[in-house]
Amino acid sequence: MKALFLVPMLAAASAFAAEPALSAADTLNATQRAQPVTPRSGGPNVLRAQVLLDRAHFSPGEMDGSYGGNMRQAIRGFQKLRQLTVSGTIDAATWKELERDEAPVLAVYTVTARDVAGPYAPVPSDMAGKARLPALGYASLAEALGERFHCSPELLRRLNPGKKLNKAGEQLLVPNVAIIKPLPKATSVLVDATEGTLTLLDAGGMPFAQFPASTGSKHDPLPEGRWQVRGVATNPEYRYNPKLFWDAKAGDTKARIAAGPNNPVGLAWIDLSIEHYGIHGTPEPGKIGKTQSHGCVRLTNWDVMQVVRAVGRGATVLLQS
Repeated sequence: MKALFLVPMLAAASAFAAEPALSAADTLNATQRAQPVTPRSGGPNVLRAQVLLDRAHFSPGEMDGSYGGNMRQAIRGFQKLRQLTVSGTIDAATWKELERDEAPVLAVYTVTARDVAGPYAPVPSDMAGKARLPALGYASLAEALGERFHCSPELLRRLNPGKKLNKAGEQLLVPNVAIIKPLPKATSVLVDATEGTLTLLDAGGMPFAQFPASTGSKHDPLPEGRWQVRGVATNPEYRYNPKLFWDAKAGDTKARIAAGPNNPVGLAWIDLSIEHYGIHGTPEPGKIGKTQSHGCVRLTNWDVMQVVRAVGRGATVLLQS
């Protein structure tokens, strides 16, 4: 895919007619920037915090400019790493640590003709319908751009009122996440069902990255224990077997689902040493940490791709509730 054309937002975003409440993320005054971020917060300071957390490898999941459970866990993980008071709210000390990253939190992206061309197609909700498609690509450019910039399509629309997301040459305000640095290799992975998180640890057992995760349900609880990574597949096909799903519909049959971001396991599958279980992506990033899974560990597509690059065959995976 053509390289992104990104321009840091160093000045006021009025030239782009963006919604002031969100486009001000880079132009807040000192008093506004110092405001704490709490469960009642929303707007440009929350978006600013979400981008900074994401770039620090403590993912808030799908960014939306609002404080939610995934953001709370990201803040807590960041505070633990930096040996701050673990509160789940961004106070002055936490802002100080986050703001060691001085790059702008918004950037400008110019929509390309290739972006507009797609192809894009509606994705059926049933497995039989999915099995008939030659690929499980994006349903729209808004969805594709949302995944590329780690945010909801609605956030892009709010940042760009009056703009057409599917118009070549259109300049859009987006979260400045293209500068996220690659992760080092992880020795082990900790998945905590109670916290709803997946954490990467180094050889000394110290955490250095955290991601929100959906981790099972009462029908398919997380298989607690110590396992290993058996292999990693990117852009995988998916083999659907209704016998493995308690909620399979009557008449469902085995199906082979083509690869793509809207494949049931998204852009990657990390195979674990327990049959039928793995860590994988999802076609529904907005539901991560908010809905249950069928026992596997589910991440956003962009987060699972970071994990894929950080883990290798033989890495230890500890699953706990």
